[in-house]
Amino acid sequence: MTFPVQLLLVEDDLGDAVLVQELLADAAPQMEVLHVGTLREAEELLPGGLDCVLLDLGLPDAIGLEPVARLRAAAPDAAVVVLTGHDDEHRGIEAVSTGAQDYLAKGGVDGSMLARAIRYAIERRRLERSQQELLEARLEARENARLERGLLPTALVRDPRVTLSTGYRPGRRRALLGGDFYDAVELDDGTLHVLIGDVSGHGPDEAALGACLRIAWRTLTLANRPPEENLARLQDMLRYERHAPDMFATLCVLVVAPDRATGVVFLAGHPPPVLADDRGVRLLDAEHVSPPLGFVDPTGWAGNAVELAGDWSLLLYTDGLIEGRIGPGSERFGTERLVALLERERFDEVPRGRDAAPLLDDLVAEVETLHGGVLTDDLAMVLVTARRSV
Repeated sequence: MTFPVQLLLVEDDLGDAVLVQELLADAAPQMEVLHVGTLREAEELLPGGLDCVLLDLGLPDAIGLEPVARLRAAAPDAAVVVLTGHDDEHRGIEAVSTGAQDYLAKGGVDGSMLARAIRYAIERRRLERSQQELLEARLEARENARLERGLLPTALVRDPRVTLSTGYRPGRRRALLGGDFYDAVELDDGTLHVLIGDVSGHGPDEAALGACLRIAWRTLTLANRPPEENLARLQDMLRYERHAPDMFATLCVLVVAPDRATGVVFLAGHPPPVLADDRGVRLLDAEHVSPPLGFVDPTGWAGNAVELAGDWSLLLYTDGLIEGRIGPGSERFGTERLVALLERERFDEVPRGRDAAPLLDDLVAEVETLHGGVLTDDLAMVLVTARRSV
């Protein structure tokens, strides 16, 4: 360790402080020592980019091992070395268990020993941080895997004429999966049900609620309950399961007839899908839109009939795709730009065999380019493509 080391000496005895500074000046001139005489002064300076705190326990404004815990809280990344006049092995063990990296008696160290102890303490603290980060990353990966199984399941679709392509991106770097979710189920009679939803907010609570809603929807759908009834039951479940009274969820449910020529789209506060078929690319007309789940009970859960001409593709998405901004201003991307972008990207070629996965990637990349960076909201997409013959 040859680079400059930023060291804070917390010592109320001026003579001892001068002695420590002289020892380190001779043995480790690359260590830059800043001296304060009280714990309060130390806390005001921290964290301040310091590598190590050299701490005396006999301070006028602290008792016992209290300074170790308080400095650890003030500067969690810095190493803490206790340098005290008491050569007490039991007290040293307590100091290390409280968070210090080492415990030294003033009368038993020289300059070289002190400098070496500080270097070792800094390296031990770095190793501890690396191990902690690795553990957190492993726990996060396991949690992500559990949430992914709940939010992003394997579709239960058998019809060889139907292809599903999906995309998902949480809105925060290294975040747990967000509150967006989707699912698809084909019943024994060939009816295809597709769901996409968005729980307000981000994080594990929202992800857990999204998983509950998704699993409840699949269960109700497999029990062959009407979509209108399913939405009412999901409304009840959200109110029972949400951890805050202002949480809500938007939903889009697509039901496609076995002949794949007609369908119904139910919207609960959710943006309408984009359709590509023999008549071009367009946003679906949505005469009936219910409030998001978690608000008022609607008078009914009316659907929007859809005619599907020839081979077709239907893009369901959450609002993270359309609420990105255009540059630094307040203007949003919006549904009109989405349709125009899909036309430019030849979305109408997907029903005729174009690979949909690159299209979804290009779509997100273009939205982020216009946004000026990574999107901050969660984003989910389900692209359903159906052909009249295999």
